[in-house]
Amino acid sequence: MCGIFGVVTNQDIPIGKIALEGIKRLEYRGYDSVGIVSQFNGKLFIKKDAGKIDEVHKKLKLDDFPGKVALAHTRWATHGAPTKINSHPHTNCTNEIAVVHNGIIENFMTLKKELIQNGHNFRSDTDTEVIPHLIEEKMKEGFDLKDSIIEILKICKGSYGLAILHVNMPDTIIVVRKESPLVIGIEPGKTTYCASDI
Repeated sequence: MCGIFGVVTNQDIPIGKIALEGIKRLEYRGYDSVGIVSQFNGKLFIKKDAGKIDEVHKKLKLDDFPGKVALAHTRWATHGAPTKINSHPHTNCTNEIAVVHNGIIENFMTLKKELIQNGHNFRSDTDTEVIPHLIEEKMKEGFDLKDSIIEILKICKGSYGLAILHVNMPDTIIVVRKESPLVIGIEPGKTTYCASDI
């Protein structure tokens, strides 16, 4: 079990503060580590570490992020120890795609082996990290982000709640779920949220 929170807005609000407040409300879903990513000016900004949210916030200032879109994650470790490197979000080789995940990708070892053979470099021991690399592969084949995600989920076995960002899509979070909880909240014309719990 992990906690996912995401926010995308066209309002002038402090995105880091909103992401931190959202993920703090979900800490009961995981307290091994925490991470936040935002997208701004074609770059991903990531802060993550092992530990409880308040401890990590004191070290990293988790409420200080640029942009209008952010994802946050609090982890209960399943694959890989509760370390900084295994903390979410996870990215692809070029740091263009960021993913937070609640669930288990059961066939990740097979997928990871194939990706390594195709030249991908992995930084963590998690099952989640295969997802941004798989998306990268599909995008190289010419699929857009949404269709890449649809394609990779045809080969990922297990359960998932996913929220995904791309550096070239500053006003978009793509979310998908199978068995794991994920809800969406909409403030029409202003702000959209996603979270593991209402």
